[in-house]
Amino acid sequence: MTDAEQPERLIKLDEVKRRVGLGKSMIYRLIQEGRFPAPYKVSPLASRWSDREIVAWINDVKDGFEGKKRKL
Repeated sequence: MTDAEQPERLIKLDEVKRRVGLGKSMIYRLIQEGRFPAPYKVSPLASRWSDREIVAWINDVKDGFEGKKRKL
């Protein structure tokens, strides 16, 4: 099964923070600035992020560490 065939996995803020190494305030600031994937509202009290979108963001930012300025 390829990545495109995998069902979308939605992850909680705690996992997003752990994986990207940023705090809640910074994540929401970047979302407001359009520089971080926005969460999906799964209920009035719960938001989840797309695992695929987070992986793509990490890869995009990581590219900035290889001899270039950090894109954050």
